[in-house]
Amino acid sequence: MRTGFVANLVSFVLAQAVCFAAAGIGGIFTAPSVRTWYQEIAKPPWTPPEWVFGPVWTVLYALMGISLWLVWRSGGWSNARVAIALFGAQLLLNAAWSMIFFGARSPGLAFAEILLLLCAILATMVAFWPHSRLACVLLAPYAAWSSFAAYLNLTIWRMN
Repeated sequence: MRTGFVANLVSFVLAQAVCFAAAGIGGIFTAPSVRTWYQEIAKPPWTPPEWVFGPVWTVLYALMGISLWLVWRSGGWSNARVAIALFGAQLLLNAAWSMIFFGARSPGLAFAEILLLLCAILATMVAFWPHSRLACVLLAPYAAWSSFAAYLNLTIWRMN
């Protein structure tokens, strides 16, 4: 095998691992509340069924990992420092939302936090554009789903 192939494969796996680690952290806070508190709160009739969230987030985290990998490949940390740092910030905010909404059971605070997350996602997309247009585009479904999640979060907060 060529060294370039191995380096690309390792960086791809690491990018995926970073994203799915954030998913795992969020899951630690989500799982205990999904079958208890989340079942008891009022939700709008257009709330997706529970089984939708797992597959959607799996695809989104995979796309996020590919996006990060593409930017990393464009020149690594020295070339894309701001873009990668913004990605890290939005990933931390992503995990924090689950901690706040499900862990702390605070839809109001979670709504404020998800607005920050949306800003961070959009900033990351803008920062990714010069490094890889595809990386930017791959984050669009994440931005769209997070916008929907923000509206759902707001509605749940208002209903409870």
